[in-house]
Amino acid sequence: MKVEYINPFVLSSVNVFSTMLGCELTRGDVTTKRDRRPSCEITGVIGLSGKAAGTVAVGLSREAALGSAEAMLMEPQTNLNADVIDVVGELTNMIAGGAKAELSQFDMSISLPVVITGSSHSIDFPRSATPILIPFSSKWGDVCIEVGLVEQVEVVAV
Repeated sequence: MKVEYINPFVLSSVNVFSTMLGCELTRGDVTTKRDRRPSCEITGVIGLSGKAAGTVAVGLSREAALGSAEAMLMEPQTNLNADVIDVVGELTNMIAGGAKAELSQFDMSISLPVVITGSSHSIDFPRSATPILIPFSSKWGDVCIEVGLVEQVEVVAV
């Protein structure tokens, strides 16, 4: 995956957490994702399609999910309940949407986010994609963005 495809997801993540939650993210070292296991306990997953296609997974530690929900909903959160899951889905949507806007040359559409909790699930990316893991730390805990994006080959009818 090209670096110019990664930066929009980094910038969008930092912007969403700063603007919507008043929380600064500190990026760790970007690596390739070697397995399909989630990096965090709660993961929002959204698909991208168009001239490029792929998957974006926004993972949060339990503490980061609770802190994010508390900041967005302005009330204490102690459990991974429906409100917290909704917040993770909305964060996933905003991060993917912000990156999509920066990657306008691919004319992509985004699906609705799905949120998965627990550690015994896997995340599928397009077969030809090498997913990238972008780890962040926050005042609440770990946030991990995983992106697998592949340019689609246009088939021209003759």
